[in-house]
Parts: sequence; C-alpha cells; structure tokens
Amino acid sequence: MKVLLARYTVKKGKTKEVLDYLRVMAEKVNECEPGCRVYSVHQSTEQAESIVLYEVYEDDTALEEHRNTPHFKEIIEGKVIPLLEKREREFYNLLPF
Repeated sequence: MKVLLARYTVKKGKTKEVLDYLRVMAEKVNECEPGCRVYSVHQSTEQAESIVLYEVYEDDTALEEHRNTPHFKEIIEGKVIPLLEKREREFYNLLPF
C-alpha cells in the first residue's frame, strides 16, 4: 500500500473555496477510483488555513492513475493549487503490522 500525506496552506480568505473543491474531489475519488482505499481531508483546529489530505492507494499504479484522472487535473491542479500558499507532499509505504 502507498500512503500520500499532502499538507496545504491556503491563501487567506480562500479556505472555504478550497474545502468546497476538496469535497467534490473526495466524491469523485470515492466514485471513480477503486484503487484508492482512503481519501480523507482534515482541517487544523488551530489554523483554519492548514489542511491535510491523507490518502491510501493499493499500489504505485493506483496512485499514478489518481494523478492522471480528469478530476485531479481539473480540481486539484486547476482550482486548488492556485489557491495555496504552500503545498507539501510526503509518500510512505504502509507496513503490514
């Protein structure tokens, strides 16, 4: 299993817009991507502009397929990223214990 942890720092005044886009993205992922086991969005309780996405994919292929979907390109690349101050991503292997 492949885990992706994405940390977003949203531009001031754009948090609601980003969360609305991520809600649509989560619906599309759950509907169209059987290789994605978990796609969850978390908002900081201390800094509203801080958002973390926790994603689990069956394998590298499923992760790559996710990044090539029309909804990823439209929503994440086209709408969300321009509203961010900062975007960090970390990749992990899920260990079997």
